[in-house]
Amino acid sequence: MAAFLNVEASLTGRRWQGPSLEEDRLAEALARDAGLPLPLARILAARGVTAPEAAGFLKPRLRDLLPDPMVLRDMDAAAGRFVRAVEKAQRIAVFADYDVDGGASAALLLTWLRQVGRQATLYIPDRIDEGYGPNEPAMAELAARHDLIVCVDCGTLSHGPIAAAKGSDVIVLDHHLGGETLPPAIAVVNPNRQDESGDLGHLCAAGVVFLMLVEVNRRLRAQGRAVPDLMEMLDLVALATVADLAPLVGVNRAFVWAGLAVLARRKRPGLVALADVAGMDQAPSTYHLGFLLGPRVNVGGRIGKADLGARLLATADAHEATSLAAILDQLNTERREIEASVRDRALEQAEVRGLDGPMVWAAGEGWHPGVVGIVAARLKEATNRPAVVIGFDREVGKGSARSVSGVDLGAAVHRLVSEGLLLRGGGHKMAAGLTVTRDQLEPAMARLGELLARQGAGAGGPETLRLDGVLLPGAATVDLLEQIEHAGPFGASSPAPRFAFPDVIIHFAKQVGTGHLKLSFGDGLGAKCEAIAFGAMDGPLKALARARPGQRFHLAGKLDLNIWQGRKSVQLRLDDAAPAH
Repeated sequence: MAAFLNVEASLTGRRWQGPSLEEDRLAEALARDAGLPLPLARILAARGVTAPEAAGFLKPRLRDLLPDPMVLRDMDAAAGRFVRAVEKAQRIAVFADYDVDGGASAALLLTWLRQVGRQATLYIPDRIDEGYGPNEPAMAELAARHDLIVCVDCGTLSHGPIAAAKGSDVIVLDHHLGGETLPPAIAVVNPNRQDESGDLGHLCAAGVVFLMLVEVNRRLRAQGRAVPDLMEMLDLVALATVADLAPLVGVNRAFVWAGLAVLARRKRPGLVALADVAGMDQAPSTYHLGFLLGPRVNVGGRIGKADLGARLLATADAHEATSLAAILDQLNTERREIEASVRDRALEQAEVRGLDGPMVWAAGEGWHPGVVGIVAARLKEATNRPAVVIGFDREVGKGSARSVSGVDLGAAVHRLVSEGLLLRGGGHKMAAGLTVTRDQLEPAMARLGELLARQGAGAGGPETLRLDGVLLPGAATVDLLEQIEHAGPFGASSPAPRFAFPDVIIHFAKQVGTGHLKLSFGDGLGAKCEAIAFGAMDGPLKALARARPGQRFHLAGKLDLNIWQGRKSVQLRLDDAAPAH
């Protein structure tokens, strides 16, 4: 198929691909049969939605999509043991991972318990001193003081630490890839256990916790007990789902759809305070979850005190929430500075090593373990290849890896652990963590490259930029954007639609803020539109800053709502551009 608008190599080096003739035909038929605007029909058709399915897709209802929690192995044991702990007022500890998913999962349990008059001890390990997941000293100490330990977003591979929790029962609620054997917990509820079907493998840990609480509520309700309203806790599930890059398919769409509505009601003190300190001044969207709220919740586990994010999400005290949000916002500013320094050195190192292999990697002394995951994501985006970034402290390095679509990174990392090339490692298809000794670094990365190459990583020609159609500046209206939003929520595995604005005239282009690019463009007939390209001055799109008024370009990006002094307008979030010849 010919390149869309004949763009074989854009400013970012990508080949543009638009809808095929068959997709155009399906979209037109869907628009006619379902009575939908054509731009919206194009989006649904690209997702394989048929006319009879359109109404349900545009308004995903949890009651239609929520699976029976009991389809997951060990759910009966987990829910039963949790109910018994609540009924007998036993001492409960929640051991959570230090990221958004772990924090939201812990906050779900703490909030639910508070509403039934129970308390729990929150324990989140320090990223640097303790590392990911349960460790033996912490589990032994918790077991000495608690009857039940619930591990959330971790624990599936923690055989030794869970065995160390003598005298206490342990429940694991997780979603990370499981091994051949399970740890000695009374229940390991994980849709990615090797003996699971994988049908719910897209759930994040907060989704798994939510399902357990659904089953717990069902059992308590059967006894005539009043139970907490789980629908009001979906803001936490939505935040975790988006921030953990869980695919927005199936029940995850309903979680996020309903969770955004809960978030808009501004009932949770922690998220209200965080939204305010982040300057969130419009109805919440997946963008706000992933780029404003998520990073701030995450930052405590990255460079601050590990439990800050979970405490913020769980608190019912508005004053405590305001204080915690301010601390996290300041830490996020510091995190960006640390990240920028590591990113520049990692990219330089990766370029020297070569960007044409199946993966890219970089390692450095003293690189902060709290930012290596973010930097790996930046390398992945810049090279369209799986990326690994490792920070060494003397002879041991701790790293994070990020993958591209179609390449199972977690499985490859597990393979390296089994082969003795890594001290530790685990994760899922799109992200993984690992620990490696200095003398095993080169062989481990070489072997990882081999395994990823077998999956097709790094193969093929220029990266393709998928476009959903063409728009003219005058058609980019608030009404159109509101119609498009009905096809959401947008995120992993369900990207926001991207449109091309062909042969437009640049009115002005200038740098704004810290490395962002602001554009104004039009069709030459009076219709105008504005565009913003975040961080563009660090990449190839900075060439647009030198564009002369009157120059013509093809522009591509996603539509955003811009609110300024109470006036709504549409702006293009610019992803790519190409000269119009």
